[in-house]
Amino acid sequence: MQDFDPPFEIVESAALAGPLLFNSPHSGAIYPEAFLRLSQLDVATLRRSEDSFVDELFAGVVAQGYPMMRAHFPRCFVDVNREPYELDPRMFEGRLPSFANTRSMRVAGGLGTVARVVGDAQEIYGRRIPVDAALARIESLYKPYHRALRRLFSKLHRDFGYAILIDCHSMPSTAGQRDERPRPEFVIGDRYGTSCTGAVTEVIEQTLRELGYTVSRNKPYAGGFITEHYGNPAAGLHAVQLEINRALYMDEQRHKRTAGFERLCEDIGKLANCVGEIPPGELQPYRAAAE
Repeated sequence: MQDFDPPFEIVESAALAGPLLFNSPHSGAIYPEAFLRLSQLDVATLRRSEDSFVDELFAGVVAQGYPMMRAHFPRCFVDVNREPYELDPRMFEGRLPSFANTRSMRVAGGLGTVARVVGDAQEIYGRRIPVDAALARIESLYKPYHRALRRLFSKLHRDFGYAILIDCHSMPSTAGQRDERPRPEFVIGDRYGTSCTGAVTEVIEQTLRELGYTVSRNKPYAGGFITEHYGNPAAGLHAVQLEINRALYMDEQRHKRTAGFERLCEDIGKLANCVGEIPPGELQPYRAAAE
C-alpha cells in the first residue's frame, strides 16, 4: 500500500553474532488518512493497541549482531500476529471467503486480523467496511510480512542449524478498568513449553530476574500466532513471545517515553547477549542433538 513506504523493514548488522532474530510486529505508527476517515476514533485512541516504542527498545540488538524486523503499519489496521483470515463477518460489506476463520476467540473479542475494537472494546468503525478493503490489507501487508519473516528465520536456521525468534510486544500496566491489579514487568510466552526448548525460557526468565524485574510465564499471554507457528523446537526452530509492561518505559496516558526508557534499552541488550550465549547443544534439532 502506498501509505507505507516501506510497510516493514529488516535491520541487520554487517556481521551476525548468532542465529537470534528479534521481531516487533505491533510497533507500527503510520495511520493512513483513508483509514482515519473510516474510523470513528481519533489517533490517540487508536494508538492504545499499539506496542509503542518497542522497536526502539530493541533497536540496540542490531549493533550486537542480531537482526530485527519491524512493522510500520499499525496492528489495528492489520494484525500479523493472527491467522491470515481471522475475520468478523459483522464488520464487512460483502461475503468473506469460505476459508475465513470467523469463530475464533480473537474474532469474538474484536481482535481478528482486521480488528473491530481497540482499548477497552471501543469500536473502530461506525459502519461496515468493504470486505475487499480488508482482503487488500492481508494481501499487500500481512502476507509479504510473513514471507519476509519466514525467509529471514529460515536463513538463520540454515546458516547455524538452529534459530531463535523473540517476538517483542508491550502490555498495558493493568488489565483495564475492571481489574486494576498491577501486572508483572515481563511476561514470557512459550505456548506452555511447546514453542521453544526450556533453555530459552529459563535463560530469559533468570536474566530478567537477576536484573531486578518481576516475571511471569504464559499468564496472561502465552504467545500468539507467530510464536505458535514459527516455533518448532524439534527442528531447531525456537520462538518465544516477550511482553513488556509499558509502565517500565512510557507514560501510558501522555504516550511519552519516561526516564526508565534508557535503562530498559540497556537491560534488553544484556538479555540479548545472554540468549545469544545459550549452548548450541540446547538448541539443535532433537535428532541432531541425540547423535
